[in-house]
Amino acid sequence: MTEDSILQLLFYLLPAVVVGVIAFYFFNLHTRNEERRRRFLLHKESQKHALPLRLQAYERMALFLERIAPGNLLVRVKPFKSGKEDYANHLIRNIEQEFEHNLAQQIYVSEECWNVIKASKNATINNIRKTVAKEEITSADELRQTILTSLIDQQPPSETGLAYIRKDVKNLW
Repeated sequence: MTEDSILQLLFYLLPAVVVGVIAFYFFNLHTRNEERRRRFLLHKESQKHALPLRLQAYERMALFLERIAPGNLLVRVKPFKSGKEDYANHLIRNIEQEFEHNLAQQIYVSEECWNVIKASKNATINNIRKTVAKEEITSADELRQTILTSLIDQQPPSETGLAYIRKDVKNLW
């Protein structure tokens, strides 16, 4: 083979190689786009089923925060004894039972939202414990009154949790 025939063979092969590279590029592009489209359709289908569950979880957590808000909690949970410690323990036990009842909801809410909900619950319990530790309070009725009057001065921790839930739900849309 002479140099001219090798050069001529390369000239004939060059368009075929270029067409092959272009075809390979477009085939890869098409395959990637199809894979993205399939993933999108699967995600869309799973969202159709998951979104109602997530919204229901947010609703249940909002209900939990409403139920542990001191104003609502103290009206709903009456003292069964006159001792302030007994009543405080009864309130805390009630909050913990409500929380345990809703533990499974953490699967459906964001991790940040779950942490805010737990912090709201813990802050509510700490407020009850701080209030019961005051020596001037001697009965369950005085404990209730002191906690309720403290709501005038400060926002309950459950309001922070509710605000975060509202923000999180807005991000779902």
